[in-house]
Amino acid sequence: MRARSVLVVAAASACVMLPATSAFAGTGPAPSPGKQSLTARSTAPSEAGNPMSVKAQAAGVCSDAYQIGATAYINRSGAHVASVKQFYSPKCKANYGYVWVWQSFRDKIKDYDVSTGVYSYARDEVVGQDWWNATNSQEFWSLPADTVKECTAAIGTLRAPGDPVPGQATTAKRC
Repeated sequence: MRARSVLVVAAASACVMLPATSAFAGTGPAPSPGKQSLTARSTAPSEAGNPMSVKAQAAGVCSDAYQIGATAYINRSGAHVASVKQFYSPKCKANYGYVWVWQSFRDKIKDYDVSTGVYSYARDEVVGQDWWNATNSQEFWSLPADTVKECTAAIGTLRAPGDPVPGQATTAKRC
């Protein structure tokens, strides 16, 4: 019992010594200049998310946008069918939701419904949300979300015909 008490005290002491940090949804390390310039030269859509793609530009995504946080996945029948990411633009001070529908899903399902946006924890609502019905596209960007000073998460949904509700995924909360 004494050993367990010592371990608990040691663990608690270690946590107290860790520095406390916070970051807003738009903060965090930017990709290296080499990665930024590789993406900036191409307008091709990609699973990683290319802010210079035709669909990104049509949605108003700023060219310097980069992914913040980890990727989340929409699952259907136990398999990943789409990726959800959150992007941040320092130049435009905006966040964006992004959904990439996997080719394996697109090969089986021809027309599906998709939405993406940025969930604001402060407002308890999805900001910049956009929807597409009966589409077979692969790349989807939300509209710009003025949420940089708020805790946020990207959200994406995907519904195949015959499914009563969409599958969805949300990235981790960013503050």
